[in-house]
Amino acid sequence: MAQVTLFIVFFFTSLINLKVDKAGAQLAPAAFIFGDSLVDVGNNNYLKLSLDKADFPYNGIDYPGQKATGRFSNGKNAADFLADKLGLGSPPPYLAVNSMPNKSNIYLTGVNFASGGAGIFNGPDDLERSIPLKKQVDYYMNVYQDLVQNLGSTEAQNRLSKSIFTIIIGSNDVLGYVSSDSSLGKSSTPQQYADTRTSSLRDQLTRLHSAGARKFVVSGVPAAGCCPSQRLKDSTLECNADANNLAQLYNADLKPMLQGLQTELGDISYSYFDAYSVFETFLQTPAKYGFTETKAACCGLGTLNAEVPCLPISNYCPNRNDHVFWDLYHPTQAAASILTDNLFDGTGQYTHPVNVRELVAV
Repeated sequence: MAQVTLFIVFFFTSLINLKVDKAGAQLAPAAFIFGDSLVDVGNNNYLKLSLDKADFPYNGIDYPGQKATGRFSNGKNAADFLADKLGLGSPPPYLAVNSMPNKSNIYLTGVNFASGGAGIFNGPDDLERSIPLKKQVDYYMNVYQDLVQNLGSTEAQNRLSKSIFTIIIGSNDVLGYVSSDSSLGKSSTPQQYADTRTSSLRDQLTRLHSAGARKFVVSGVPAAGCCPSQRLKDSTLECNADANNLAQLYNADLKPMLQGLQTELGDISYSYFDAYSVFETFLQTPAKYGFTETKAACCGLGTLNAEVPCLPISNYCPNRNDHVFWDLYHPTQAAASILTDNLFDGTGQYTHPVNVRELVAV
């Protein structure tokens, strides 16, 4: 009888484990994340001169343990949700890992290089306050050399060719251009600026390809002009049309750039995500997604909770799930989750030519 009971326990335990394995199946060997504060998971915590940090309350109030980790969110961000869907733990911040003795093992499943305040372009004064895209790719090159050294070139290339390389960046370039104290508008037209940024991004994707990357997820810029900080600049609290126009110019450049790069390189696959359109649906039909507040930040002070950033002295809304924005610039955990759902499983309306689930299977 004891043997039968033991067998039954073992049998059902095995079934449970199979279910867990199936539900949490690892779909890719690794995920490498590049970008700005929308996907930063703590790199800026290690930049002494950076003012763009989120390692204090009330950031992280809905993160496991109610801990402020450096994510510009009340909880998880898009990098976390994407990793969950890939069956991976959220890749750790590169600056937290690169000095660890066991970093080679950590690199196997990916690293996050994203940095709050980062752009495709960053001036010399920004280099100590954020990690611009080019520097993020420089850091990846270090990871690549480590993987080749430890796995051998063939195995490293095989692993990286199946990994997902995600780039979510560009909003800071848009906001920098339309800033009242910016000289960028005097040196280039909006279209010239968009073209130059797209060309620069193309250069960095090519560098990543030279170091093993084959599957890219590239997000367009959302409606940056509709974040609370930009609405606050208008007496009517409407979206900043100049910022949104520049975002759309850049996004319009991305699709042909990616198509051309695929033709040139021949062995890459990609998923372009139309974050702008998804974000617009939040603002136009908020009830569909459970939102009741689309203009004001959840955490902050003053008009739209946007006169003072999210700080320990700020107020925060009791129900974060009904707000699109967490603070002056960033989406709530709820909004980030919906955005990532559309990125991963979205239709051709929002993803082109494939969504991320389909990209994984290529």
